[in-house]
Amino acid sequence: MNYAKYKVEPEKPFQGKYPEWPLMDRISNMWSVRILFGIGYLLFYIFFATHWWMFLLLPIHFFMGPIHGAIVNWCGHKYGYSNYDNHDHSKNSLPLDFLLMGELFQNNHHKSPNSVNFAKKWFEFDPTYPIVLVLNKLRVIRLRREP
Repeated sequence: MNYAKYKVEPEKPFQGKYPEWPLMDRISNMWSVRILFGIGYLLFYIFFATHWWMFLLLPIHFFMGPIHGAIVNWCGHKYGYSNYDNHDHSKNSLPLDFLLMGELFQNNHHKSPNSVNFAKKWFEFDPTYPIVLVLNKLRVIRLRREP
């Protein structure tokens, strides 16, 4: 929360060169917005769930973001291998990475945080990278070249 509320400055390598959307940050940090998303998930289940037991999946949807973040930060710094010595214990957790769409290439990400493709070795595959390329070709997003 100290970073989110700008009480603490991030380390030098993590400053700048990324887009900032203060209005979007403020909106996404509002409790009313979080509650509205929860209501949206609930309404989706009310309209589309075909059996009562499907409502048991709601907590998974409610906590998917925090659980995903915990998995990435725990596994990405505890299990796996390192391509680079980043002095931060980050690891690439290849066997689990396909489940998290390339997010567990933490060691590669820490070496090149602005890279679009987190896969660096021949046997690594970042499943998000082809999606980003397609979105770029369709002009939904615009990739920029880093020097």
